[in-house]
Amino acid sequence: MRIRPRTRAVGRGLRAALPAGVAVALLAVGSGCRVELTPPGAPTTWPTASTGRWQWQWQLSGVLDPTVDADVFLLDPVATTAAQTTELRSRDRRLVCQVHVGSVLPTDPDADRFPAAVRGTASRRPQGRWLDVRQWEVLRPVLADRFRLCRGKGFGAVALADADGYAHRSGFPLGFDDQLRFNRRLAELARSLGLSPGLVNDVAQVEALAPDFDFAVNEECVRLAQCARLLPFVEAGKPVFHVEYAGSTTDFCVTTVGYGLSSIRKERELDAWRLPCPVP
Repeated sequence: MRIRPRTRAVGRGLRAALPAGVAVALLAVGSGCRVELTPPGAPTTWPTASTGRWQWQWQLSGVLDPTVDADVFLLDPVATTAAQTTELRSRDRRLVCQVHVGSVLPTDPDADRFPAAVRGTASRRPQGRWLDVRQWEVLRPVLADRFRLCRGKGFGAVALADADGYAHRSGFPLGFDDQLRFNRRLAELARSLGLSPGLVNDVAQVEALAPDFDFAVNEECVRLAQCARLLPFVEAGKPVFHVEYAGSTTDFCVTTVGYGLSSIRKERELDAWRLPCPVP
């Protein structure tokens, strides 16, 4: 039987959708007067009794489908409108925004806020550049505004993507400890802004970072034989939202459900299509 965690009717009474100009202002340089909106029930809570039972959706492309039968939606905060988050909250969904904290694209609305000195070599995203995560005082105000955009649009949690630049040829001499320090600072920053922090991938640092984050998002731990490394989250009663891009759910769900993960099958473009694993 599927267990859907009960949450407050967070969609009811949500403030009017932000005008487009407000969303842009949140990313503007030196904005002196911000609209500070805290979503009802933020930051998102994750009851330990529901670990491994969450149904989730990860959509970053295509037309958003709010009718997907999922408890949790992981979305792009720039592309997603406040009207869409309002509708999802009216359906009692938990909303997570994905923020790239360790890289920048030339098309990002705030790209010009990252000085050339903190931009490194090509990242995993096309046209992206890794960031020098040692430069906290430079990066913090820009990333704080990215988090504020999430909160202003009605998200209650944030998933930190590209939080593993140290493990790549970033163009900077980043070490393991540099990344740990940066990721912990981001988790603390998210909490200070009323958002529940989640870690995307960065499997090598899961054991060290699990106490600092509320949930994890993982890609292809079955294919990469890494699922056991996510157990620090599961054993702490924290959800792990897992996706595979190949293989049959009949095959990999047996493994991931056994580990206590909330798993789905997706296409790499992360459109609305999904195949979920059964809830135990």
